[in-house]
Amino acid sequence: MTYETVKKNYDNSLWNRKMVKVAVVKGVITPEEYKKITGEKYEKEGTV
Repeated sequence: MTYETVKKNYDNSLWNRKMVKVAVVKGVITPEEYKKITGEKYEKEGTV
């Protein structure tokens, strides 16, 4: 899986933000790429 695949799936509404976040946790994309895809800053679960 690549950044391009994650972005395409998100853009086509096949993935939601939570699914993109999982891709960051698994090391598929970086937190910076998460922001490029979703437009939101990546924050780890459980942080305030």
